[in-house]
Amino acid sequence: MRPLLLFNTLKLFPFPATAGIALSLLIAVSSLGQVPSIAPPRTIPPASAGQTSPQTAPPAAHGTPTLTKEDAEAWFDGFMPYALQRGDVAGAVVDVVQNGQLLLTKGYGFADVAARKPVDPQRTLFRAGSVSKLFTWTAVMQQVERGKLNLDTDVNTYLDFKIPPRNGKPVTLRNLMTHTAGFDETVRALLITDVHNIPSLEQALKHWVPPRVTDAGSTPAYSNYGAALAGYIVQRVSGTPFDEYIEGEIFQPLGMEYASFRQPLPERLQPDMSKGYKLGSGEPQPFEIIPLTPAGALSISGASMAPFMIAHLQNGAFDSKRILQQATAVEMHDTRARGIEPLHQMLLGFYQNDMNGHRVITHAGDTECFHTELNLLPENGVGLFMSVNSQGKQGAAAPIRSMLFKEFMDRYFPRDLAQGSMDANTAKAHAKMMAGRYRLSRRPHTDFLAFLDLLSEVPVVANADGTITVAGLKGANDVPKKWKEISPFVWGNADGDDRIAARVENGRVTRFGYDAYPFMVFEPVPGWLSSAWLLPLLIASLIALVLTALAWPISAMVRRHYGVAYSLSGADARAHRVVRIASVCVAGLMLLWLFVVTEMLSNLDWAGPKMDPWIILLGVLSAIVFTGGAIVAIWNAGQVLTSQRRRLAKFWSVVLAIACLVVLYVALMFHLIGLSANY
Repeated sequence: MRPLLLFNTLKLFPFPATAGIALSLLIAVSSLGQVPSIAPPRTIPPASAGQTSPQTAPPAAHGTPTLTKEDAEAWFDGFMPYALQRGDVAGAVVDVVQNGQLLLTKGYGFADVAARKPVDPQRTLFRAGSVSKLFTWTAVMQQVERGKLNLDTDVNTYLDFKIPPRNGKPVTLRNLMTHTAGFDETVRALLITDVHNIPSLEQALKHWVPPRVTDAGSTPAYSNYGAALAGYIVQRVSGTPFDEYIEGEIFQPLGMEYASFRQPLPERLQPDMSKGYKLGSGEPQPFEIIPLTPAGALSISGASMAPFMIAHLQNGAFDSKRILQQATAVEMHDTRARGIEPLHQMLLGFYQNDMNGHRVITHAGDTECFHTELNLLPENGVGLFMSVNSQGKQGAAAPIRSMLFKEFMDRYFPRDLAQGSMDANTAKAHAKMMAGRYRLSRRPHTDFLAFLDLLSEVPVVANADGTITVAGLKGANDVPKKWKEISPFVWGNADGDDRIAARVENGRVTRFGYDAYPFMVFEPVPGWLSSAWLLPLLIASLIALVLTALAWPISAMVRRHYGVAYSLSGADARAHRVVRIASVCVAGLMLLWLFVVTEMLSNLDWAGPKMDPWIILLGVLSAIVFTGGAIVAIWNAGQVLTSQRRRLAKFWSVVLAIACLVVLYVALMFHLIGLSANY
């Protein structure tokens, strides 16, 4: 969600690819055609009298194209077909609203590749992912202005189950809307495909309340659970099921005919649902069920999204209807959470995405197949919505989405940005302070998926010229951005206006933020968990264990071939055999964990109820195998070191003892040992 999926949201780090590289290390010590498009058959009428029509566009700066339907359509026709073909994306929809009207809605490519069914921007439904949350937050604010909810009251006031406080600080709706409730990450059953066993929103929330890992209000960490909790609160105080509430209070007043939170879709909408693809050239995927409905279950057509955009651009008004009072909408759009200044901040549900000196409020969303973004320019009366129905080649959906908006802004709302600078010595000193390894505040803290920390740490490098490089923060050319300090502990991208900034306490960087991710921060990795030394040591340990396991059958075959008798006897022979069994078990179980985790990342259907018994079994086996393996390896080392065996054997016994201890350390630090299937 921004995204729905944890691992798509953290698009800085291609987790499956990284994990695959680690696994392989362990095992191995154009011509382009135009995509068809559909023109919009109608436009939405003006929201209120006296507003500028699309034909009377706001004046453009000298040399800047004017945003008109004709110019925008020609520009999108030049951008989208090439982007979809190049990225192996099946289809897309785009909307532009301006001054209370739908300026342009257009479909590109196919909703069903096999049937050659083109995207119809009026009817074809796309999954909106976490853009769904904007409807949830709007519903919360509706209940606030009706006096049924208070943003600063303990949410337990509205619930029929308890969210425990942490350090005496309860969770509030304001915390939920700004992603500062402090919940651990949730991945289990985030997406499922079994339409016959869909839990209710209440069941999904009560199955497991994620642990609170930070104090309320202290640390932004995007939470799908928190957004779903807010939707459940709306359901309880309104007395109406969440999907029905959204239909009655938002869809119907705005005339949003092709939109639904229901799963499966109502029968009348099912023929209009776009297929979802990992690759546009691949097979369609099953309809994705999101049990945490308010966090990401929306299906919607491009044209149906337009009234919602216009209503927010007009502070709650659309035509003669209102979904929010003006003061409520202004509060929602303008209330900034306190984060790392001067970076973009969370608002009440929206987040800042300012660009080229223009204020932008936004939300993006992802499922495995669909990738969406909604951007509003309140002062300009303009909004842009886009969604694609494929992940695309090498995750092409993400750069298509971000570059579409950037190029749109550069075309119609450009600005030359003059960045500040710092003196060279200060810049180098601050860069040195920033250097190190970091991890995101949004991550699994308390379950086995914390193992991903070893594969996803973010190195920050101080360059000789005083700039810094942050691994994974790359431009559209896939080259790491170079960050130049423009004010104390604020760095600007030399090729854009995005920034990173650090919070420094007692001469140390305690966290840093990135403009594009106001809903989470980067935090230093403790030295005892740093993958800089721990990951190479783990890889080396597994290589030693695998080599020991392989040596067992190989040495037996060699002895048999040459007719050489097994030379060990008594305690030496017993220790030799047992440590080899332990090596096989320890290496095999750790590799099995790697396999399970990487499969979950590439196919979230694995992270569902059907895997619960296996996760529990792996946790129990880890306690037995990793602990037992370490004990056996230490005992074996003691036997070998006090025997008359060769130096190489003694050296290798110590290596195996260290290897098993390293694996046990990793299992303990990253929660591979446990009895729970909650994650």
